[in-house]
Amino acid sequence: MYFVRFFCGLALFAISIDAFSQSKLDSVQHIEEVKVVANRYKEIIPAQTLQGKELEQLNSYSVADAIRFFSGVQIKDYGGIGGLKTVNIRSMGTNHMGVFYNGVQLGNAQNGQIDLGKFSLENVEEISLYNGQKSEIFQSAKEFGSAGSIYLTTRRPRFEKGKDTNIKAAMRTGSFGLFNPSVLYEYKISEKINTTFSAEWINADGKYKFRYRRVTPSGELAYDTTAVRQNGDIDAVRLEGSLNGYLPSGFWKVQLYHYDSERGVPGAIVNNVWRNGERLWDNNSFIQGVYEQDFSPKLSSKLNMKYAVDLTHYINNDDKLIHVDNTYRQKELYFSWANKYALRKNWDISAAYDFQWNGLSEFINVSRTTHWFSAATAFTVANQLKIQASVLETIVNEENRERDTVPNKQVFTPAVFLSYQPFAATDLVFRAFYKKSFRMPTFNDLYYTDMGNAYLRPEYAEQYNLGFLYDINRENQVFESFHIGVDVYYNYVKDKIVAYPKGQQFRWTMLNLGEVDIRGIDLTTMATFLILNDWRLTTKLQYTYQEAIDITDPADTYYRDQIPYIPWHSGSAIAMLNWKSWSMNYSYIYVGERYNQQENIRYNYTQPWYTSDISFSKSLKMKDFSLKFSAEINNLLSQDYDVILNYPMPKRNYRFRMSIEI
Repeated sequence: MYFVRFFCGLALFAISIDAFSQSKLDSVQHIEEVKVVANRYKEIIPAQTLQGKELEQLNSYSVADAIRFFSGVQIKDYGGIGGLKTVNIRSMGTNHMGVFYNGVQLGNAQNGQIDLGKFSLENVEEISLYNGQKSEIFQSAKEFGSAGSIYLTTRRPRFEKGKDTNIKAAMRTGSFGLFNPSVLYEYKISEKINTTFSAEWINADGKYKFRYRRVTPSGELAYDTTAVRQNGDIDAVRLEGSLNGYLPSGFWKVQLYHYDSERGVPGAIVNNVWRNGERLWDNNSFIQGVYEQDFSPKLSSKLNMKYAVDLTHYINNDDKLIHVDNTYRQKELYFSWANKYALRKNWDISAAYDFQWNGLSEFINVSRTTHWFSAATAFTVANQLKIQASVLETIVNEENRERDTVPNKQVFTPAVFLSYQPFAATDLVFRAFYKKSFRMPTFNDLYYTDMGNAYLRPEYAEQYNLGFLYDINRENQVFESFHIGVDVYYNYVKDKIVAYPKGQQFRWTMLNLGEVDIRGIDLTTMATFLILNDWRLTTKLQYTYQEAIDITDPADTYYRDQIPYIPWHSGSAIAMLNWKSWSMNYSYIYVGERYNQQENIRYNYTQPWYTSDISFSKSLKMKDFSLKFSAEINNLLSQDYDVILNYPMPKRNYRFRMSIEI
């Protein structure tokens, strides 16, 4: 257990000395512009990425909507604009998914779940998803700890020659009483420093019609009616600002973020109860900074820091349930120091140390201190075989003033990633990885009244992956490009922590399932066709097969049954057609049959669902500004469906957007 800390300390000390002895960049250096041409074979485990025009064309309102189009991902959506939206990859659970905002992880020790509905696409230029971890050893120690990672990158200021200001304003409206203005302002202070500011307001009543139909286990019709979804309103403001600086061999960034919202929590529709009295106020703020520097051709160093304060106020005035009026205040302090050193041209090593303190007060007083120590190496053999290996030590110390026993832990987790390109002349790459990961129960899991379970055990996971990637690129031909990637994986989770809604969306029931066996296949294909000179068609297909079964105890009635809400089959299809300044996008999402409880019996069966969305957009370029208009029809066929049982989703709905860039 002490090997990682010893190695990290030795490496950090050595490369720090090297920084002072080798660095010659003590003054501003000027170089001529150069073009860099990189080999496509660069990432050991390539990311699934949405960026640029592809991200703009998707019928996506928030980050959660866009991530639905990645393979191997399940989104839990509790309905409407204000409903909670969480992400799960390969049935590992939401808490195993690290979400990073401009390189720094979004933390939530309170419940471990990041509500992706809080993050708009108006200021995001790229979303990337990695299985295992990012294919880069120059990263914080904490990044080595996630079973999967989502990276959200906000727009980087780019100024045309002679301009020092960019302004982008947008207005979105549509169904559910949606009113959603936003503005982005970028200013170039100097050639090396610029600043950005963005603001957004979301207001909607969240009301929509839905069909409520239920059949008894004997096949008799219990309910079949149409009602209006209540208590799904939202009033939210997002403010962000950043100061960005560029150095001769590095950069720095300081970012401020604030989100303030009041929303109704749309509850479960059970026994003809159409509304409830749950209300939720969120006040989330953080300041984070990053400094990255190449001290020499061999040595690079990076510092990340963050301080966050989250305030949650929850009220339940439902007269059929216990009255609740609780405030939860969470604070987080985070620091990371990562270093990378090139031993040879094709061999790098890295070491990192991360510290994080989380405190929860008001309703309960508990604090958690976590240390991460990582060491990693990456090297290439004959430009064909790439190997990346890492080790991570996690030390967790917890203090609870109300209980004597606390679940302190010290865990060692390794990972190995391989990729092999057999033929240099073709873009065919085989890839594989093994990774072990670990996650502590959250404060919610352990301590909250009516749901906390003080006897929860930490959750351990092992991941195995084998796959290949093949690309074809033919410029200026009808069949312009083709991409296919296939991965077969096996995950084993011990003491998997599962949360079930307990009638109230904000409060859950927590338990350890024991052992879970997960096997699956991910398939991704993409093709681009150049039709005539001005027409381009891009198609993308994603498919996932998963078998995630409980293998804890043969005596259980649900032994070897599929775990709740994991479909055997799921996928998506996208078709984007562009002609000059016009574009059309069609997207289709399918989620197969599932079960909503541990036992796979008829009573717990949940039907498959699918949706079709379509959008049209037109861009106009003027001398000093550009305009863009778009119209969306979501759930085109007006399907009745539930992502989570008794949380009905909207039928056909519409959105309209207009934006101007100056």
